[in-house]
This record gives sequence, C-alpha cells and structure tokens, in this order.
Amino acid sequence: MVGRKGDRLVVLDDVRRHPAIAVYLAKANEYLGRLGYTEHGQRHVSLVANIGRNILERLGYPERFGQLAEIAGYCHDLGNVIGRTHHGAAAAVLVAPILVELGMDPEEVAVIIGAIGNHEEEVGQPVSEVGAALILADKSDVHRSRVRNPDIATFDIHDRVNYAATRSFLNVCGPSRTITLELTIETSICSVMEYFEIFLTRMMMCRRAAQFLDCTFHLEINGGKLL
Repeated sequence: MVGRKGDRLVVLDDVRRHPAIAVYLAKANEYLGRLGYTEHGQRHVSLVANIGRNILERLGYPERFGQLAEIAGYCHDLGNVIGRTHHGAAAAVLVAPILVELGMDPEEVAVIIGAIGNHEEEVGQPVSEVGAALILADKSDVHRSRVRNPDIATFDIHDRVNYAATRSFLNVCGPSRTITLELTIETSICSVMEYFEIFLTRMMMCRRAAQFLDCTFHLEINGGKLL
C-alpha cells in the first residue's frame, strides 16, 4: 500500500481538513439528531478512528494498516447525510473521490471504501483487516455521552441502553489474541437483557470481525463474562 499525496502518505489529518468531509460529517450528525438517533459526530468518529488504529497496532499489523483504519473510522458515517438506510455504502461512494483527489493510491482507496461499505450489521461483513478493525471500533462505542434526548422519561430502548453505559473499553491483547469489550452498565436504568435485545447482532458481528483478525471476542458487563 503506497497511497501518497505528493511525496508522503495520505493520513487522517489530510482527510479531516478537506472541507467536504467536515460539512458532510456535521450535516449527517445534525440530520440523525432530528431523526432521534444518538450522537454520530466528531466525538464518535474520532473515537472510532482512534480505536480502529489501536486495534491493528496492538495486534502487530503494519503501521499503514492502522492509518487506513483511522481514516475509515473517521469517514464511516458520512453516508448518513444522504439517509440512514445503507449509509455505509453511501459513505463509501462519497469518500472515494475525495481520497482520489487527495492523491491516495487506488488500492488503498479500495481498502477504505470496502471497510466503510461493510460496517453495518444489517448488511456488512469483515472483508479486510481494516474492515474488521472498523467494525469492532464502531460497535464498541456504547456510552451515556452519545444520548441527545434530554428527557429521560421519553427515552426509547436505544437511549436507555446507551445512557446506562457509564464505561466502555475495548481491551485488545496481542499475545493472547483476545479482544474484550468491557462495559459498566447501571442496571437500574437498563437490564443486561435489554442490552442484548438491541445489541446481540452487533456483538455477533464483532465476533466475526475478531475471528477475521485471528482473535477471540469476549463481552464483559459489570465484570461478568457473557460471551
């Protein structure tokens, strides 16, 4: 992988500074808020970018793999500016010409858009190391800070589950090839069963992504191992 801008590799800062990326991300988050969805803005995509890179670094993959996961993580939700359904595919289509404009090698562009286009649990599968890291990073972001509804009395189950999660940490152990999502949940707000009611499909997708990386996936909630 050799994608270059001039005489250097295209990195996240190049992508982040592109004006279209900034506008698409801001508007996507704005539109989702109006539809009642949790936060999908700078906080979420920056965290996913960082976690995706860390996953591959801790598992011993080349540095460039981590950089591509970082870019994919930052751009993965841009498609929400078009619509929620198949937003992964929409994001891939939006970001591809921008990456080409920045001078990225087509092979690297293909890796990134393949990862982005396959991150949704309804239609996606891990198709590359970068794609697997994106899935794990995205699905592990369950946290109170993502809830935008100020009225607890009107929370739906997604608001309630996210609001109940006071800690979320993806623990990646390279030597043992294990990836563990560690959650702390206030069970007075949301039961463990309710978490599984809406997130079981996501956890199964995380298991497949971990297997792609030759790892095992575990889920711990309040110190108890559930997967």
